Amino acid sequence: MTKPNYGATERLTVGQAVVRFIAAQYTLADGVKRRFIPAAMGIFGHGNVAGLGQALDQYNDILPFVQGRNEQGLTHAAIGFAKATNRTQTFAVTASIGPGALNMVTPAGLATVNHLPVLLIPGDSYTTRRQGPVLQQLEHPLGPDISVNDAFRPMAKFFDRITRPEQLLYSLPSAFRVLANPVETGAVVLALPQDIQSHAFDFPKEFFAERVWKIRRPIPDREDIGQVATLIKEAKKPVIIAGGGVIYSQATVQLEAFANATGIPVAETFGGKGAIQSAGEWHLMGLGLEGSPETNKLVAEADLILAIGTRLTDFATGSQSMFQNPDVKFASINIAEHDAIKQGAVAILGDARLSLIALAQAVSGYKISSQWAGKIKSGVNTWAKQLAEAINPDTVFDKKTLPDSPDTNAVITQGQLIGLMNESAKSGDVIIAAAGGAPGDIQKAWDATQGKFAHLEFGFSCMGYEIPAGIGVRLATPDQSKRVLVFIGDGTFLMAPTELVTAAQEAINMTVVVSENHGYQVIRRLQMWRVGHDFGNEFRYRQDGPSVVEAGEVEGRAPRLEGEYLDIDLIKMAEGMGAKAFYATTPSEIRSALAGARKMSGPVVIVVPTIQHANLPASNVWWDVAPAEVSTQPWVAAIRKEYEEGLAAQRWHA
Repeated sequence: MTKPNYGATERLTVGQAVVRFIAAQYTLADGVKRRFIPAAMGIFGHGNVAGLGQALDQYNDILPFVQGRNEQGLTHAAIGFAKATNRTQTFAVTASIGPGALNMVTPAGLATVNHLPVLLIPGDSYTTRRQGPVLQQLEHPLGPDISVNDAFRPMAKFFDRITRPEQLLYSLPSAFRVLANPVETGAVVLALPQDIQSHAFDFPKEFFAERVWKIRRPIPDREDIGQVATLIKEAKKPVIIAGGGVIYSQATVQLEAFANATGIPVAETFGGKGAIQSAGEWHLMGLGLEGSPETNKLVAEADLILAIGTRLTDFATGSQSMFQNPDVKFASINIAEHDAIKQGAVAILGDARLSLIALAQAVSGYKISSQWAGKIKSGVNTWAKQLAEAINPDTVFDKKTLPDSPDTNAVITQGQLIGLMNESAKSGDVIIAAAGGAPGDIQKAWDATQGKFAHLEFGFSCMGYEIPAGIGVRLATPDQSKRVLVFIGDGTFLMAPTELVTAAQEAINMTVVVSENHGYQVIRRLQMWRVGHDFGNEFRYRQDGPSVVEAGEVEGRAPRLEGEYLDIDLIKMAEGMGAKAFYATTPSEIRSALAGARKMSGPVVIVVPTIQHANLPASNVWWDVAPAEVSTQPWVAAIRKEYEEGLAAQRWHA
């Protein structure tokens, strides 16, 4: 068979070709050129060590390798790096066949949900099959070509299994096109069968030449700008909802200028936290289920919602119960049409920065009424006072107000702990949170202005993201004077602390603050609201008796997890993984620990006991979590009735 004429060629294995290609890719955004994939991460096994592993060893000088403890954590670190670099860079992560590959499925979902680029390279089973079944092969009865990597298909924005070397000539550029396109980006997966990784092929030398992927700013359509401008001019009570797209577009200055010129108030989603850095009287902070109750009152009254760079998830919309003005209309700015048309919005399909500049010109001279401005100012001031009281760390909290909160040595609330972290924060600092009560309380209480930022992963709300993401953010933030602060509960720490070892190995300077409240307390709070009884959410010993019994053997009440709190030493755990660790209880001890950690190298863990069941002021927003329709527990019926009454607040917006 005649071979294609590739011109000058170089004989490389598939693994070597993948590494060489990755190392030659760059991005260009706003005139700044960057390495697209500055490093690879991974854990080696039989499915990737002899092929891709050999290539990474051979080409370590052009593509450095970071060793980790868990493939899920490493992928989270890569995604955190991508988010911190505004989607202009990411890492490649490799794993072996089977469980190592499947460890990356959860973060693949996280990346795709949050529109963040990450390149995953799992090993795969032999293509020749003469060895089979091989170690960790799935052996699916529907077909011998199915492997565990097919689990990535619904998670990935691009997936390919490379079964011949020359397929790389098509698939690698296709994969990077998706990674570089902010509309399509997410998890990109190239599955490499372990035999194919070591196969050699005469690749065109030109294939490994430096390639630059331009990250473009979609230009808004003039007619779309005009339609949204008309809606704004007609509005009496407009509100802007700023999402993560404002930050990725680096449109903060333009949004602030727009708000200053028009007076239109700006509320932020989880992803948009920190979109406003120089706040005016129009800054409403957070909205929705974990937002300011005063913000939510104003949003409920608004007759126009302009959503910028947001997916408008149910936390922002209160499960579609937030927008109560019968005449409310919606407009949007988004690069993704799928998100732009939500709520039946009149959409501007374009880059947030460019769209705001054009929209400001189109509404020049428009200003909200003094009545609406007065309501906004009053709401902002009311919430500022309420919040200041709730997070004041020097206020002695009276535990007697919480009769259901067991006595521990905690003397401050989680909100007061955030107040202390606010005190110690400096310009350039970033706080990271993702699941449990931490991101909600950060949304309410963290001051993400004047150069201070919040890195909240709440699209997937993925426990275990936070510590690895801290590594990624630190690698994206070489200025060591800027603190990388990871804020988690003890539940998250116990689930996935092992990348602290990686942080120690790589000399990653970051501070991990653990709010020790003995359980999954935010879910307990939801449980009490929607179930009426707490069960299985606090960290307690099982009462006398076996945890598993045969049917019919239980007489009376089965043993439950309702004993004393677990005796767990988080300090020893952190120190055992290479971190410096401190236990701080009082405000003065916490202040001292935060100040000291800033001067230390490597990961530092500060464990702070916090009072259980002591929450920040409620947002007063309904959320669609359905209680049981029937139950033998007598209190459930009333909870179900209250829920059904709340359904009346839900609206469909055409």
